[in-house]
Amino acid sequence: MKANRRKFIQALGTGSAAIAGASTVTAAPAQPHAQNGPVLLVGDNIAVANTQHGKVRGYILRGIHHFLGMPYGADTSGANRFMPPRKPAPWTDVYPALWWGNTAPQNMENRYANKFASFRDHWNYDDVSEDCLRINVFTPALNDGKKRPVMFWIHGGGFTNGNAIEHDGYNGENFARLGNVVFCSINHRLGPLGFCNLAAVGGDKFAASGNVGMLDIVAALEWVRDNIANFGGDPANVTIMGQSGGGAKVCILTAMPSAKGLFHKAVVLSGASRKSGEKALSEKLGAAVLKEAGLTPAELDKLQAMPWKDFYAVATRAQQNLAREAGPAGGGLTRGFSPVVDGAILPSHPYDPGPAPTAADVPMLISSVENEQSPSWADASLEALTLDQVAERLKQRAGFGAGFGERARDVVASYAKAFPNAKPVEIWSLASSNRQSVVALADVKSQQPAPVYVNWFTWQPPLFDNRMRAFHCVDICFWFYNTDLMLTHTGGGPRPKALSTRMAGALLQFMKTGNPNGGGLPPWPKYTPAKGETMILDDKCEVKSDPDREARKALPALT
Repeated sequence: MKANRRKFIQALGTGSAAIAGASTVTAAPAQPHAQNGPVLLVGDNIAVANTQHGKVRGYILRGIHHFLGMPYGADTSGANRFMPPRKPAPWTDVYPALWWGNTAPQNMENRYANKFASFRDHWNYDDVSEDCLRINVFTPALNDGKKRPVMFWIHGGGFTNGNAIEHDGYNGENFARLGNVVFCSINHRLGPLGFCNLAAVGGDKFAASGNVGMLDIVAALEWVRDNIANFGGDPANVTIMGQSGGGAKVCILTAMPSAKGLFHKAVVLSGASRKSGEKALSEKLGAAVLKEAGLTPAELDKLQAMPWKDFYAVATRAQQNLAREAGPAGGGLTRGFSPVVDGAILPSHPYDPGPAPTAADVPMLISSVENEQSPSWADASLEALTLDQVAERLKQRAGFGAGFGERARDVVASYAKAFPNAKPVEIWSLASSNRQSVVALADVKSQQPAPVYVNWFTWQPPLFDNRMRAFHCVDICFWFYNTDLMLTHTGGGPRPKALSTRMAGALLQFMKTGNPNGGGLPPWPKYTPAKGETMILDDKCEVKSDPDREARKALPALT
């Protein structure tokens, strides 16, 4: 597949939405040239910053300094494959931080085959290579002595897909300007190159191999600790935030001793995760990869030397074969390559049975969207489904997980009773959504001293004849004040901007204080298991007490 390298001028032409002023949000001061000169400044002596590894040069766009694709780690190919990340070699010239870093290796075939999904999510993928450990920074100013809160964004895509720019809504320019904060985003190793556990067959040398993708994120956080002050940020006030797989990575980071102290607040969007991979299954998968490659443990260097596409194909076959042999009860084998509880890098499951002690002083904001998967958004015929037809579908599959089997009819009846105005196709998505995981995570996390805040995003986009609903990913651009940038999710205009202003304001308050109150939303109480306090995010925002509790009682228990 050809790389989707957009024209640079197109990237410049989209972007800065006018700042809608909630009085609780203090925007970064306007730069003089933004009013009296060009909106883009780039040149040899413009936007130059120091890092521990050498100087970098970015550009200034609409008053915000952009530094793209800066190395925080060395090339991970060859002998560095399956190994913990290494620092990049220092450079003497000024590094041109003008373009996005390479996307981590992943399956790029037919990435744009689904034209509906490609249009809606406006996918951005660039060159792909194992030299992918890169960080982007958006900041209002350099070396001005100010200590701005730092947002550290972790992309979704499970543990196998994605990058720091896959959605236009990931862009940090508007959020950095609105809140006078520093915004960072990263690429890191994924799939079998990030999470192939070869410890059992490779010994101590490969002890970290099942978690190197997570160690990449720790290395990026260490880069922030060591360098972000040069970009106007405060290394003592870092918020990690991720959506879907990125949200799961946030949960895992809170349980990693090596990450403790590198961040101070956590935000989980549609990725509430209490558990990680099991050691025995992970090691079994790693051994199967070696066998599929026709190699012995003494030949692991050949596995490192393979072209990444060849290795990826081998690893994929090994995983698929194991999952096929295991059948429906295969559990972790069907999920593929993911972080593992190895007893060292990740000592325990993050929030099962109890919360990781390393998370005790980390406030957490946990979010999900009402529909997650809206089955009918690209197929209008599904709007006419009956409840019986929905139950049949839910027997086999429910959202991102297994179906409900013979409990499906009880589940559908329970949700139809709790949400009497919902259409059957909406009952399908409500029952499949991940609110159950959100509540389970919040219940466990709330056992610790740091506060927990829960919300439910229910805003409905006016697109595809109103069938998109509150789908997986739609809320991201609202948090980052990008509703007029991610038009294919919101439609743009004043209606989504009004909600975005309040949501971004609350997020900024949470970054600053660990409490989202005072940012434009109604009073938002801390979550308690007894009441299930949940902020509803919609055109009208309000707090409700566990609004789907009765419906959830019919769901099979989480494992």
